[in-house]
Amino acid sequence: TDSNKSVRSSVRPRWERKQRQQQNRDRLPLSASSFNQSGGDRFIPNRAGMNVELSKHMLREESASSSCTSTSDGSEQPGADAALPDNQKVVSDANKGEYASRLSAALLGVEDNANNRIMSFKEKAPAPKGDTVNNLNILYSASASASQKKTNSKLVSRQIPSAPARVLDAPDLMDDYYLNLLSWSDTNVLAVALANTVYLWNAASGDIQELCTYEEGGSTDAHISSVAWVQEGGAHLAVGTSGGKTQLWDVHACKQLRSMDGHSDRVSSVAWNRHILSTGSRDTNIVQHDVRVARHNVATLSAHGQEVCGLAWSNDGEVLASGGNDNLLCLWDASSSSSRPEPRFKMTDHQAAVKALAWSPHERHLLATGGGTADRCIKFWSSQTGALLNSIDTGSQVCALQWNPFEKEILSSHGYARNQICLWKYPSMAKIKELEGHTSRVLHLATSPDGGTVVSAAGDETLRFWEVFCPPSKSKSADMYGSGSGVPSKLSWTSQIR
Repeated sequence: TDSNKSVRSSVRPRWERKQRQQQNRDRLPLSASSFNQSGGDRFIPNRAGMNVELSKHMLREESASSSCTSTSDGSEQPGADAALPDNQKVVSDANKGEYASRLSAALLGVEDNANNRIMSFKEKAPAPKGDTVNNLNILYSASASASQKKTNSKLVSRQIPSAPARVLDAPDLMDDYYLNLLSWSDTNVLAVALANTVYLWNAASGDIQELCTYEEGGSTDAHISSVAWVQEGGAHLAVGTSGGKTQLWDVHACKQLRSMDGHSDRVSSVAWNRHILSTGSRDTNIVQHDVRVARHNVATLSAHGQEVCGLAWSNDGEVLASGGNDNLLCLWDASSSSSRPEPRFKMTDHQAAVKALAWSPHERHLLATGGGTADRCIKFWSSQTGALLNSIDTGSQVCALQWNPFEKEILSSHGYARNQICLWKYPSMAKIKELEGHTSRVLHLATSPDGGTVVSAAGDETLRFWEVFCPPSKSKSADMYGSGSGVPSKLSWTSQIR
């Protein structure tokens, strides 16, 4: 060999190796850096996310539109069909777009294929079935409801306890939406009807007294259907029965003063207006009783088509509100003297039975009403004009309503599914507080004579006392339940009404 020729080593110098690596990197379709950014080096179409028939149609359409004839000079011109006049073409040039759209809609079931892609690289999540339960939705909604249980401090300045101050067992309390079995007198005595017996519970001393037991011949279905204390004095209690009789009792003497007829079916609602006792029945009538005279039946009001389950006199005693199972709300004038009086107003806005009735202590002509399961609304009315002022859907059956005597707030009790008690700010109807604890629908509410405590009665056969209306200056209701060592043992946190 020629010694002048340089010997080339098999090992390439470093600069040459670097140059080759750079050239090889430039030839790759994706560099290493772009691989890291995109997360992959291949794109694989997802057949499940593709409309194969539509893709074939679009491919053929694109190839057909791109096909054209070439002239001798190398220029391109459209096919022979384009040279035909419009009157000889199957579809004119102006209508080709509409024709293609209609053809694809008829053949492929796609109205507009402009937004469809030939290749899909990711599949859209399938729509859930109608009965599918979204666990995340339940989780977050539960968290939201848990936060709503806290008192809205922006609406109230007082602390509202979430737990009841006292719980009493009330065995045999009837779970009937249309009855009114609870009343609290201005002498601080609570009357509650359990099956066919009326019991009196003295909230100050804790004493329990059995007032009366109703028996209707040999009937096993005899029961007390309504109770209501006289407005002042707390000495007399009206008791409505399943046999259509209304009894008047002197609670101090434990003596029945009289029994008044006028109904052919159970008396499910009663309301006092001084010496006038109004009774509503399942026979659809309202009877006005003057308890001072022997011929007590002074008027019969007939406007409802089904059971009258709610009665409430306005605070000035001028208007009687009645609600029925026929979804009807009626307002009656107290001064009506005709033989067949007609209601001042008849409201048909509710879509279910109207049992919950409450007159505002703050505005003279303001009435709040609550509807049953199919309605679920609290509505506010002007008794002067009959106008519907406001309506709010609560989401569940409205069983009872009570106004706060100190603030413009209203308390509502509900049925399925949560059996809660809600406190609302009026007139915004912002929810202030939710009280839970009952395991069945909360059928009745009553307010203590001092206005601070509300008792609730439910189908779970319990009475729960809530310090929800306490004024800011009153932290404890010691006067309500008694205080000191004189409290008897039966006034423990949980007790039994009989």
